[in-house]
Amino acid sequence: MPRCFWCPEDPLYAAYHDQEWGVPLRDAHGLFELLLLEGFQAGLSWITVLRKREHYRKVMFGFDVQRLAAMTDAEIETLMLDPGIIRNRLKITGARRNARAWLALDNPVEYLWSFVGGQPRINHFTERHEFPAVTPQAEAMSKGLKKAGFTFVGPTICYAFMQASGMVMDHATHCDRYAELANAG
Repeated sequence: MPRCFWCPEDPLYAAYHDQEWGVPLRDAHGLFELLLLEGFQAGLSWITVLRKREHYRKVMFGFDVQRLAAMTDAEIETLMLDPGIIRNRLKITGARRNARAWLALDNPVEYLWSFVGGQPRINHFTERHEFPAVTPQAEAMSKGLKKAGFTFVGPTICYAFMQASGMVMDHATHCDRYAELANAG
């Protein structure tokens, strides 16, 4: 199956590309989990987070937003000792902060999708150099999320989140997923 240039032969990564990346996601729980995972990925490769995702789900209460918002400092200290996750104190405390900010939003799904006008933006890129790392929409999302109290939501993270959640469809035109998702809008 022809895939996007960034997708290596790793079976876990290929499955993520083939089944999840770029599929429009409008589920609050799924979007919250993805936003936190994108934050954990900051400065690292996505495969690092992808390989740890199941363990994150286990130790971070299934990404239950209410439970993460109530996470105690003692629980954060326990997580700092867990080699199955990225042990970065700012990222772990950021998960709690982001959960609290998420709960303060009236309708997080509608809010996040508002940065693309409520519908997936379909790009038609072929060459690696055509794919942006940041867009005005991602910059606006970053600014809005920071104002709402979120952390680890810079414009590059926001654009990766938009791509992963299908807010932006950035499968390359030669990729087998392109035609299906370009018409799914």
